[in-house]
Amino acid sequence: MTEHSEPTAAEPTGRIVLLTTSHRVAPGVLSWPAWQTLHAADRVLCADPGHPQLPYLREAGIEVAFGTPDAHELVEACAGGRTVVLLPSGEGDRRLTDGLARLAGSGRVSMPDLELLPGSYDLPGARLLDLVQVMDRVRRECPWTSQQTHKGLAKYAIEEAYELVEAIEDGDREELREELGDVLLQVVFHARIAEEGGGGDGEDGEDAAGAFSIDDVAGTLVEKLIRRHPHVFGDAEAETPEDVNAHWQRTKAVEKQRESVTDGIPVGQPGLALAAKLAGRVRTGGVAVELPRGEGIGYELLALAARAEAAGTDPETALRAAARVYRDAIRAAEGVGE
Repeated sequence: MTEHSEPTAAEPTGRIVLLTTSHRVAPGVLSWPAWQTLHAADRVLCADPGHPQLPYLREAGIEVAFGTPDAHELVEACAGGRTVVLLPSGEGDRRLTDGLARLAGSGRVSMPDLELLPGSYDLPGARLLDLVQVMDRVRRECPWTSQQTHKGLAKYAIEEAYELVEAIEDGDREELREELGDVLLQVVFHARIAEEGGGGDGEDGEDAAGAFSIDDVAGTLVEKLIRRHPHVFGDAEAETPEDVNAHWQRTKAVEKQRESVTDGIPVGQPGLALAAKLAGRVRTGGVAVELPRGEGIGYELLALAARAEAAGTDPETALRAAARVYRDAIRAAEGVGE
């Protein structure tokens, strides 16, 4: 440098942008910052000619170059302050980012700015899409799963429901999460079978008109929740849980058009739960009927279940809690766990 020369400004090092997208979001649905970056970039690179975003980028007038530059080549491409956007394409991206990290760590190269730009985000519930896809594949390719029917799976639904209740009673959060997943599996499994028509057992016959999918199941549930919560989605008012329950019961009565308050009560449920459900329907329905009187423990239990329901206690839950205390006392007497 001479006595009269000016110091030379450092050359801009540019920017490398790794544009990530979620496979659970439709291609072409990108955030506004992502579109702005793509349009302003000096170069957009992609290693995969079949990348799902490419048709939409071409439609938007964005030119995409194909290739797999190494870390040095990519840094050179950013010289002079240029911006290079990379579209993710699998393992090659991992090798490239690792190479950039090593290059930056060497301290021998002026590195461009490195930026991770999410182009799309998962919405709540997005992993349910993965579940549906996995269930579809397992149903097609697993020798056991592909042969299952509604009737054959029925016992598992009961078992999983009981295991969920046990996890709730134990207060084990990890177990609760797993058991909720097992119950959800039953829903997705049955919906997948139903999508094929019939019951999957050869007895009902294949009936495409009666087939339905997991989307139909979810859609029916959404409609029901909205319809039965007019105080949330409509103009009705409900200040207390009792008001909500009254709305719910009135809506159900209109929907089901039941001839008896006992309609829709599954008689296959545990006895105490069945007794309490019947007593609750009688009480809320205003039906003038007394408890049957007879000899034997069954009638005594029926009266206890009705009394518990009227007091706001679920007799099945209460008995299970007492039984668990009894179980623990038995184990203590046996010296188990000491």
